Amino acid sequence: MSESRTTADFWFDPLCPWAWLTSRWMLEVEKVRPVDVRWHVMSLAVLNEDKLDEVPAEYREMLETQAWGPVRVVIAAQQLHGDDVVGPLYTALGTRFHNKGEGPTPTAIREALEDVGLPVSLAEYADKDTYDAELRASHHEGISKVGQEVGTPVIAVPGPDGEQIAFFGPVVTPAPKGEEAAKLWDGTLMVASIPGFYEIKRTRTQGPVFD
Repeated sequence: MSESRTTADFWFDPLCPWAWLTSRWMLEVEKVRPVDVRWHVMSLAVLNEDKLDEVPAEYREMLETQAWGPVRVVIAAQQLHGDDVVGPLYTALGTRFHNKGEGPTPTAIREALEDVGLPVSLAEYADKDTYDAELRASHHEGISKVGQEVGTPVIAVPGPDGEQIAFFGPVVTPAPKGEEAAKLWDGTLMVASIPGFYEIKRTRTQGPVFD
């Protein structure tokens, strides 16, 4: 009898380097545990739109000038070409934004679309609100599972009773591989499944490491 598989729903904003590292860890988890990742967009711009006066000026500028475009392109691709394109497009965008250091430029977005065989014309949705309702719905689905005080990524998995358990993170660098990826997955699920457990945290002493 084949081992039963678990679906892990993963909400991301392609702009976030920490979510990117967690997503690369999840691809490793797929190799070492019976887990299938299902990708969804969430939006740092939506998350922070009512808190712009409270965030640092540099972060506010990023939210206002860079954060809408990439998620709008991903949600447009999903709406027009199906759920299966979300993961590959995220990989293409993240590789260019983070690993290659290109950032969320219009050129990087167009070339990421080319990388996965999607129409370059989808890049035009970066400046359109055509699918903002769908973007907000996807964002709300993820963030409602964990609350407004966190960011991206959000991961949700079936709990022991069949109800989803969800959590923000884990925040880790570099992305663990092999047995280390498996250990982190097992431990994360263990603590996340405890009723009343909310947080483990320590000060970051290292920036994102992309490999």
